[in-house]
Amino acid sequence: MRLFRLTFATILQRKAWAICAFAVTALPFALPMISSATEKPLLIQPARILAAWGTLWTCTLLWGLFTAAREGETNAKTGVGEYFQTTGVSATRQLLEIWLAVFSFVAPLAIITALVSQFGAAPADAAERSMWWILNLQYTALFLLVMAPLLALATAIASRFGGITGFTVTLFIAIYGLYGVGYIEHMLKLEENPILRSLWVYSPHYSFADLTQRLLFKRGSLPVDGFWNVVLYFSGIMGVYLGLSRLTFRTKVSA
Repeated sequence: MRLFRLTFATILQRKAWAICAFAVTALPFALPMISSATEKPLLIQPARILAAWGTLWTCTLLWGLFTAAREGETNAKTGVGEYFQTTGVSATRQLLEIWLAVFSFVAPLAIITALVSQFGAAPADAAERSMWWILNLQYTALFLLVMAPLLALATAIASRFGGITGFTVTLFIAIYGLYGVGYIEHMLKLEENPILRSLWVYSPHYSFADLTQRLLFKRGSLPVDGFWNVVLYFSGIMGVYLGLSRLTFRTKVSA
């Protein structure tokens, strides 16, 4: 795991992760205090939920994907990947170790956000509070299940086509899956189109992983069957992305 330790130490020394950690910890408490939510105390907790999970998505999509892409590009261009390959570390293992180093910073951000949501915005009603733990755990699991393959894909694309390409492509996929698919669905409701229908069916529906609205409106946790269906759906996407990542990833510039 030498490449993992090297990548982890590199990310740790840059200290950009500390800004993200501070943001997901402090902004959920600071932003509602400078917004109109202070005029109605009942709005403070919903505002805190929006700030917490919104900050997590923003930090991960921007800093997380950028970091993954940067490490993938650096590994290929600096000769680090070629060196480790000569020592017997295969390309598959290099991709895994780089991904694991980046994921080791993203996962704690998600856990911090879930804890902020749990202890800083839990409902007062006992029945609603009993489901709050489950909903936060579900949200955290789905969030990580969405981001994990995107981090690997960003690393792989960047190793072959450069860091900017790796970052922008995966960022576009993520934003499209979160918001763009919804616009296509709205268009289909207005007028049926077989091409748009096919595009909608085969698009990654990352909005399934965004449970912010369930937290805001206290809809409770996802049903067990529904949750595992979503997990299986994102696991299938993960399998596709991991296969693409391995095919794309390279350990040196002239592969």
